[in-house]
Amino acid sequence: MEKFDLIVLGSGPGGYVTAIRASQLGLKTAIVEKESLGGVCLNWGCIPTKALLKSAQVFEYIKHSEDYGITVENFDKNFDGVISRSRKVAQTMSKGVNFLMKKNKITVFKGFGKLSENKKINIIDQNGSETKISGDKIIIATGARSRELPFLKKDGKKIIGYREAMTLGKQPKDIVIVGSGAIGIEFAYFYNSMGTNVTIVEYLDRIVPVEDSEISKELEKSLKKKGIHILTSTEVEKAEINSSSSVDVTLKTSKGEKSIINTEIVLSAVGIKTNIENIGLEDLGIKTEKDKILVDDFYMTNLKDYYAIGDVVKGQALAHVASAEGILCVEKIAGHDVNPLDYNNIPGCTYCSPEIASVGYTEQQAIDNGYEIKIGKFPFSASGKAQTSGKSEGFVKVIFDAKYGEWLGCHMIGDGVTDMIAEAVVGRKLETTGYEILKTVHPHPTMSEAVMEAVAAAYDEVIHL
Repeated sequence: MEKFDLIVLGSGPGGYVTAIRASQLGLKTAIVEKESLGGVCLNWGCIPTKALLKSAQVFEYIKHSEDYGITVENFDKNFDGVISRSRKVAQTMSKGVNFLMKKNKITVFKGFGKLSENKKINIIDQNGSETKISGDKIIIATGARSRELPFLKKDGKKIIGYREAMTLGKQPKDIVIVGSGAIGIEFAYFYNSMGTNVTIVEYLDRIVPVEDSEISKELEKSLKKKGIHILTSTEVEKAEINSSSSVDVTLKTSKGEKSIINTEIVLSAVGIKTNIENIGLEDLGIKTEKDKILVDDFYMTNLKDYYAIGDVVKGQALAHVASAEGILCVEKIAGHDVNPLDYNNIPGCTYCSPEIASVGYTEQQAIDNGYEIKIGKFPFSASGKAQTSGKSEGFVKVIFDAKYGEWLGCHMIGDGVTDMIAEAVVGRKLETTGYEILKTVHPHPTMSEAVMEAVAAAYDEVIHL
C-alpha cells in the first residue's frame, strides 16, 4: 500500500490547488478524482459557462455593430459551434491541470475514493478495480452538484440542471429558469442572447437576492429591457412533461394566484447539494450538519488529521473560496503561521451582461450591524470610458463607516466590473479608508475611475456628476 504525507479527495479548484501548494511545501501528495481533473468548475461550471457567455457577448456586439458605425450583413449564430467551443475550452483547462499535477510530482488516482479507518482511502476505478492508499493527513474536497427539489425532478432532457444546460443538442425555443442566483442569471443571459424566450422564476421578492437591493433593481431593469420575463415572489408547485414533450410548469405567487407556463425546457438553478454521501464520513464518525462537514477555523474536522474544504464546508460555495481554504489549510498543516479566512471579504461575481461584482456588507447589512454609514454612487453613464465602449449602464456603490472611514462594502453592476472588484477587496484587506481611496490617483479614461468617483460622492467631493 502506497503511503503519502497528504491525500486530497477531489480535484476541483479547492482540491488541485491544495495538492499543488502541499507539493510546494515538500509534502508527498496524492489526489483522488472520480471524473475529470479540475472538477465541476473547470469542466462543467466556471470556465465553460464563461466561454458560452463570451460567445453571447460577441453575438450581441455583431447585432449592435451599427451602434459603432460598422455594418455587418448576413450573420447568425451557430448554436452547435458555440457549445463545441465551450467544451474545447474546458478540455484545454483540464489538460492544464493534468500538466500541473505532473509538474508538481503529484500522484493522481482515477476512481471513486472512500475514506476508511487509519487514514486509508479505498479507490474503485471505472473497471471495478480497487486500490488502497494511506496518508498522514487527508483533505476532503469533494465539492457539490446541482440540487434537486422534490417537485422539480430532473430527467436530464426536459427538466435539467446546469450540466445539461451547457450541452443541449439544439437551442430551445423557450426555457423557464427556476432560481435567480448566479447560475440562473448567467444562463438566462446566455439563452436570451441566443434568441430563446426566457422566463426567470424566483421565490424571493427580488432577483439575485444576496446582492444589494439597488443592484437587484438595476439588473432586473436591464434583463427586462432585453426581453427576459421575470417572475419574483413566485414558487414552482410542480413541473410535468406532457404528451407533446413540452413541460407544464405550475406557478403560485405569494398572493396565492396560480398559473401554468408551457415551455420546451426547465432549468433548475435552485442551489447545490454537497457530495458527502457514501465517502465514509459516517463510518469514521466525522460530524456533519445541514449538508456540511463541520470544521474549525483551519478546516480540521472533529477527527484528528482529517480536514475538509470548499463546497462541503460552511462558507460561500465559490471556486476562489475553495482555493483559498485549501491553501490556508495545508499551510497550517505544514506549520506556517496563518490567520483564519475573512469570509466577509470574499468577492462575489455574476457574469451576465451587465456583470455584477460585490464584496462586504450590503447597505441593509451595514445598517443592521449598527453602523452609521456614508454611501456614494457613481453611474457609468457619466464615465467617458463606458460611453466610448457603448456600455454605459450600471453604477458603482460604496459604503463607508461614517465614524472611522472603514470601507464596509462595494457593489458594482456594469461592463467588466468582475475585473474591477479586486480594488475593493485589497483595500478592505489593508483596512484602507475612504479618504485614502479618494486621494489615490486613478487612470483616465478607465472604468475603474468610477470607484474613485463613487468614493468622492460619499464624501461630497464628486467631480463628474
